[in-house]
Amino acid sequence: MTTHFVGDTAVLTGRSLRHVLRSPDTIVTTAVMPIAFMLMFVYVFGGAIDTGTGTGAYVDYLLPGILLITVASGVAYTAYRLFLDLKGGIFERFQSMPIARSSALWAHVLTSLVANLVSVAVVVGVALIMGFRSEAGALEWLAVAGILALFTLALTWIAVLAGLSAKTVEGASAFSYPLIFLPFVSSAFVPTDTMPGPVRWFAENQPVTSIVNSIRQLLEGQPASGDIWVALSWCVGILLAAFMVANVVYQRRIS
Repeated sequence: MTTHFVGDTAVLTGRSLRHVLRSPDTIVTTAVMPIAFMLMFVYVFGGAIDTGTGTGAYVDYLLPGILLITVASGVAYTAYRLFLDLKGGIFERFQSMPIARSSALWAHVLTSLVANLVSVAVVVGVALIMGFRSEAGALEWLAVAGILALFTLALTWIAVLAGLSAKTVEGASAFSYPLIFLPFVSSAFVPTDTMPGPVRWFAENQPVTSIVNSIRQLLEGQPASGDIWVALSWCVGILLAAFMVANVVYQRRIS
């Protein structure tokens, strides 16, 4: 049964990835907005923002938040593609074939992971051109990649839930707007201690701040603080909750 599921998922993931490769503008579009934000904040606002670090370029401080925005905007395409497959009757056709039911869902999830990590790599490449430099070694970069992959999976399962529940194409992708906004009320662009009381409390206790702080510390080559455990807890908690709810909704949709 496991071999059957893995083989079916691999085949359907290949199908989804071919769709992405035939329209590479999807990855480009996903990366354009975060890159535009990065250019604007670095070259327009960067000179007026005091991060309190005293060293390093503002792009070094900014990049972790931009990477999370990249993922948040990219997962909207997962909800969009899933919604189109549902409306197009693809899932009904798969049900008539001898394939594992959940493989179609996992194919969308794995495609999202690959596509979003490519978009993240594009954004990092632009940041390097803009002057981003890191003291991180190979292990720290692997840890950053791991956190981003876990964050991507968590948001992707939220996207799956949105794609399964949406009534319109617009509704399938609209869920991503609050996710894109969250980094703006976090430590992604400025330190939280510069914010007024209620905003500061929210910023310091929402998941993006701990994830951004963890990635920033790793990229600076610093020892990871307690933020990394908070970040991992948020990612795993969101992932498990979204996964369970999405699978319940999926079973209802195809039953």
